Amino acid sequence: MTFPDITPDLKAAMPQLRGRLLANQSLSELTWFRVGGPAQVLFTPADEDDLAYFLRHLPRELPVYVVGVGSNLIVRDGGIEGVVIRLSPRAFGETGAEGDVVSAGTAALDKRVAETAAAAGVGGMEFFFGIPGTIGGALRMNAGANGSETKDVLIEAVGIGRDGTRQVFSNAEMKFVYRSSGVDPSIIFTSARFRGAITDPEIIRARMNEVQTHRETAQPIREKTGGSTFKNPPGHSAWKLVDAAGCRGLRVGGAQVSEMHCNFLINTGNATGHDIETLGETVRERVKANSGIELHWEIKRIGISK
Repeated sequence: MTFPDITPDLKAAMPQLRGRLLANQSLSELTWFRVGGPAQVLFTPADEDDLAYFLRHLPRELPVYVVGVGSNLIVRDGGIEGVVIRLSPRAFGETGAEGDVVSAGTAALDKRVAETAAAAGVGGMEFFFGIPGTIGGALRMNAGANGSETKDVLIEAVGIGRDGTRQVFSNAEMKFVYRSSGVDPSIIFTSARFRGAITDPEIIRARMNEVQTHRETAQPIREKTGGSTFKNPPGHSAWKLVDAAGCRGLRVGGAQVSEMHCNFLINTGNATGHDIETLGETVRERVKANSGIELHWEIKRIGISK
């Protein structure tokens, strides 16, 4: 699918824009599943001020989506109408530490934030080492692993509103719940600050090694996957429900439920976005029929179905 090229109009309305605007840009290479159609417009802002300027002058009727490293995302095959914003690591990926506080741009990988904390002797952020995404995604979905969540360490987050205003959110104002935050979805997070506890670096490294060993032995991290597919229902493990419903190894087209960890879907090589989403919905139906429990997607799905 090809969308009308609206980038000339946007550039004309934003003469001071410094970031890059691309029309009908393929998104498949920006997602871990390696599937999906194009973005009508892909915008990479030069910095926070450039992002604010862009949002302030963007027509209100145009939908806006944010994509990080695409680790927890299915882009549908018809692509995405409107604007997709991707914050680059160069402009939004810096990390640093001072005392027991770690700061990060939202394009920084969760793993890098864990490494920054470890190098500074700040404990409590080892769980980030096992999350294959960026800090922006961690803020939006209260990412967690190994018994810890983003809400446990966040001091505050900074974001830009659709009107271009810069806003600061305290931990309480993030309204964190399991795998979600209550902040207006139109807010685009740009940076965050976290507080840990001064800890022996050797203890921190040992914990991070445990996290990595668990991932390598229990998860299909070398496959084209989107990470955990479904949220754990209260009192249950999603993978156990999927397994009990007989879905381990189940296939739809080029998509398959992982044999190693059946809360992971994988692209075996030629899957479409439709294959992966259909497989996920099939799993949900079978789990509901088998256990009476409804699974909810943890992976975000955006775009138009072909």
